[in-house]
This record gives sequence, structure tokens and C-alpha cells, in this order.
Amino acid sequence: MAEPSEIPRDAAPPLAEADRVLLERLRAGDEDAFMELVQRYSASMLRVARMYVPSQAVAEEVVQETWLGVLRGLERFEGRSSLKTWLFRILVNRARTRGEREHRTVPFATLARAETQQDEPAVDADRFTPPGEGHWATPPRRWEEDPDLALRSSEAVALVRAEIEKLSDMQRLVITMRDLEGWTSADVRSALDISETNQRVLLHRARAKVRAALDDYFTDT
Repeated sequence: MAEPSEIPRDAAPPLAEADRVLLERLRAGDEDAFMELVQRYSASMLRVARMYVPSQAVAEEVVQETWLGVLRGLERFEGRSSLKTWLFRILVNRARTRGEREHRTVPFATLARAETQQDEPAVDADRFTPPGEGHWATPPRRWEEDPDLALRSSEAVALVRAEIEKLSDMQRLVITMRDLEGWTSADVRSALDISETNQRVLLHRARAKVRAALDDYFTDT
């Protein structure tokens, strides 16, 4: 299977120094460099693959196939995108193919477009003053400025993760990549093949829901 092409040469920034060094190590057969890449991205790859295929076991197979594709394609990688972007394009290409074979595949762009077109309020309406005024009835608390509340940060982190798990697939994936794993907007858009508008809407809705849950938690405790 041919690997997906990289982004057009005139649209791509130069390969970052860290990526260049890592690529040289990979091409030299450095096993530690490969394991570094595996540890850094395997969890995210599994989450993305799972969006395309019907089971965790199949997603794990897709990730393994991707790593084999990466090893075979290292010499052809021209550095016109980041290593991460190139890696996830291979993953999505393989996951989509496997999903078609397993009779379950919906492109991320389609999922994102369908979800962002839904009339879904980011925050419950009862958190605002009467319609038309556009103001919070009770503004979200800045709990990070309260030392007593800050002591419960481990509980808050657990709550955040629990709330993220309740989100729709696309919202969960976008907020996990952006806020938990530190991906840039551009990296998320490239990996998931979604528009900037859809990425922004999904992230806003996900963050608003998680923040509302945190505000309720700190208000009640």
C-alpha cells in the first residue's frame, strides 16, 4: 500500500531540528529512537484508529501495521511535514482502509461536520440570565486562585478525565489531543483531516462542558 503523500512543498515549514535529529537516528537503525517514537504516540494513535474500526483489537492491529509502514517509509520521508503529521497520515490511511474492510468507517471530516452542525449549546441555558441578555447568572469560579480549592487538584484532574470520557467521540478526541497531549490546532486538523472551524467548535464545546462540571464540583465542595 502506498503511503499518503506529504503536504505541498511550498506550504510546509522546514523540518524542526528535533524531528531532523530523530529522523537521522531512525534511519541509522537506532532502536532507542524508534521506541521513543512509539512511547510518544502509540496511545494517541490507538484512540484515532479506534474511531475508524469496530473494536480495540482491530485498532491495535492498525497501530502495529502503521509502525511497520513507518519503518518501511523512512527513506522516502522528505521532511515536508512534521514526523508526527506524517505518522498520523499513515495511520489514518490504514485505519480508513481497515474500517472499510470491517464495514465501519466514517471520515473524521464527515463526523466533525455532522456534529458541529447540530444545534448544541456549549453550556446549559440555565447558567445565563434571561434570553437576550447574554450574561452569566453565576459566573464560573476562578478556583485556581483559591488555595483551599487548589489542594483538591488531584480530585479535579480525575473529574476532568471522567468528564472527557462522557463527551462525544469527536469532542473527546479533539480535547484530548489539544489539552491533555499538547497538540497544536494545525496538528489536530492535519491528523484528523478536519477544518479549522470544526476543530474550533468541537474544542470549545468540549472545554465548556468540562469547565461546567468543574465549576459544579468546586461550588458543591
